[in-house]
Amino acid sequence: MHHSQGSLFATGAPGLGDLAALRRTQLAHGAWIDTLPDWLSGADDFFDRLAAEVPWRAEERTMYDNVVAVPRLLSHYGEGARLPDPVLTEARTLLSDHYAAELGEPFVSAGLCYYRDGRDSVAWHGDRIGRGEVQDTMVAILSLGEPRPLLLRPRGGGGPTLRRPLGHGDLIVMGGSCQRTWDHAIPKTRAAVGGRISVQFRPRGVA
Repeated sequence: MHHSQGSLFATGAPGLGDLAALRRTQLAHGAWIDTLPDWLSGADDFFDRLAAEVPWRAEERTMYDNVVAVPRLLSHYGEGARLPDPVLTEARTLLSDHYAAELGEPFVSAGLCYYRDGRDSVAWHGDRIGRGEVQDTMVAILSLGEPRPLLLRPRGGGGPTLRRPLGHGDLIVMGGSCQRTWDHAIPKTRAAVGGRISVQFRPRGVA
């Protein structure tokens, strides 16, 4: 298992594997996920570089009349913005080419989330701002650093929760109706875990 003590390929210069090795899992309600462990080799060194060099920002949001800190750091690169490393530009191009026929458009933006430790998390949600509320779309997520479980469950309940540990260069693509009919989350953990960065590639108009 590549997730136990980091990956054999997690150090050295970063490099991207063959997307033909993606494996699809069909979910209920017309949703699916594609997964590819260790897509990015050299991912741990690459994590260290992004953690140090990306202009991370902390955000706040209002919750029940209180202003609370969003429990992770964020950085967003919109359409046309230069990504923080050429490897991410290459990753986005490869994903756009691989899914061109199915998606019908390229991935154009990249949102980065930095989970510094087990206290950082993201609550249950779907990427439904914009077109994801009414149309099938895709969100591709490249995970770097220590694995954290991505949980998926049908929106509104009615099915088991899926658990996918992601880190060390793993790729997951959520497609079909996944953003509309399923929710996903990264839960908090009391375990001593290191940092994780997720890079989310999205098409135009999906947030």
